[in-house]
Amino acid sequence: MSTGYGSTRAAMLLAASTTAALLTATGCGPAEQQTPTAAGLPERVRSQSIAWHDCRGGPEDTVGEQLAAAGALCGEFQAPLDYANPGGRTITIAVARRAVPDSARRLGTLVAETGGPGPSREGVALLVDGPQGGHPATAIAERYDLVGMDPRFFGASTPLECGWPTGEYLGIAQAAPVDRAGFERTVTTARALAQRCEPQRELLPHASTRAVARDLDLLRTLLGESELSYLGWSWGTYLGAVYLRMFGDRVDRIVLDSALDPRAPGADLTRETAGATAAALADWARWVAARDDEFGVGASQDAVLRGVEDTIARIAARPLLIAGVTVTADMVPGLLLTVDDSDESYADFARQVRGLTDAALGATIEPPPSLAAKLALYSDPSVLGELGFSATVANQCADRAARDVDDYFTDITAHLGTEPIFGALARHLTPCAVWPTRPAEPATTISSNHPALLIGADGDPVAPLAGQLALRQALPQARSLTLKDAFRHGVYLMDRAPCIDAAVERYLLEGELPATDAQCERESD
Repeated sequence: MSTGYGSTRAAMLLAASTTAALLTATGCGPAEQQTPTAAGLPERVRSQSIAWHDCRGGPEDTVGEQLAAAGALCGEFQAPLDYANPGGRTITIAVARRAVPDSARRLGTLVAETGGPGPSREGVALLVDGPQGGHPATAIAERYDLVGMDPRFFGASTPLECGWPTGEYLGIAQAAPVDRAGFERTVTTARALAQRCEPQRELLPHASTRAVARDLDLLRTLLGESELSYLGWSWGTYLGAVYLRMFGDRVDRIVLDSALDPRAPGADLTRETAGATAAALADWARWVAARDDEFGVGASQDAVLRGVEDTIARIAARPLLIAGVTVTADMVPGLLLTVDDSDESYADFARQVRGLTDAALGATIEPPPSLAAKLALYSDPSVLGELGFSATVANQCADRAARDVDDYFTDITAHLGTEPIFGALARHLTPCAVWPTRPAEPATTISSNHPALLIGADGDPVAPLAGQLALRQALPQARSLTLKDAFRHGVYLMDRAPCIDAAVERYLLEGELPATDAQCERESD
């Protein structure tokens, strides 16, 4: 799963991703004018076949190994870079597919999109083998052909790489400037990063989620399917909702887990997340206060939070040097993000906070490994292409136009009183504000009367509950199941929630949605 500050992939890394289609055929809202569907594409595109092959690309190809172990094969197809010019340049889209073991029991094809945006071929292995520490979707894997697709410009698909040094990018993606000088530093960095993308100008306007949805529909055609079923997490919920809006008559069953607010994707993806992020921090403070003998960061929730505020104030007065990295107050909110409320994750986070607190009080510390790993990224001059930083930002910039530069600072200062820790981080400027190109088409207005199952956690710090409810309003025939008292991102297969698991499997296997929206309880320890 992936989160959302600055880059939906960056934050997760630091925390522990011409025809008219008449959608009224399925009651999916007003017709939406499309650039070519498969029937309108050149013969060389719509008649291509996918040559399936072993997924392993070499001894260090861990994704290929996982896919091969799950029984998947991999392949590639060519898609138009610009669907408004389908006869022009094409790009490569990489996919993985695992056929259902018993074709007599086959229900159809299920696409798994794991979020980000980022590589998602491994979604096939996720369903077959389960996540680390989780459980597989065995019943689903026995009934569906499973498909994962690396979205355009990610993973094994045609890359979009601007050569952003990791530390330089994280210096803006995780920035929380509260004064003009700090804000101007982010503007300078944003301009430098955007300039590095100038050589990719041809690709940039076509990195949108709408373009990915068209690639997905082309894949549907090449697979010989009249309909697809779909399971998406995080950004994958937005892709699923966009696909549903554009191609609703080609959707069978669709599950959206940890849904992003359908109005949010773009340059301001995280703008309304500060409150949910603060609530997640408060939940950790409650947890760690009950274990004060072990962690020593405060004996009550209020004491823990006061300690965090005191640490930020001390670092603002005197930046720290930890593991060779200068830690400033602008960096601290990004180091305080949580996306998983498991005991293991909270305990590791407690050790990180204790390290920052001790250092701020003047102690010489040996940072815990997870904190040291985070800080090392801030000084890393290398380009980590596998993290897809520039492709993620390109997707955001292509989905929705950014505001004027000064609007971001006005927004930050207007909310400092109500969002003291995370407001500047949530509302910070991204390179989209100074991007070399503008979106090729307007953002998608999500609406559909197609049935869907929406699941999520009520305390999700990345996809706040208000945004989940906004998607529920946009999909009136959907049903929503919410995991109570859970401060995490990603639920199905990721948490102990039998009621969620059962509902997902009942819907995907039997087509039966819950009768009403409902809340679910976690399995007790």
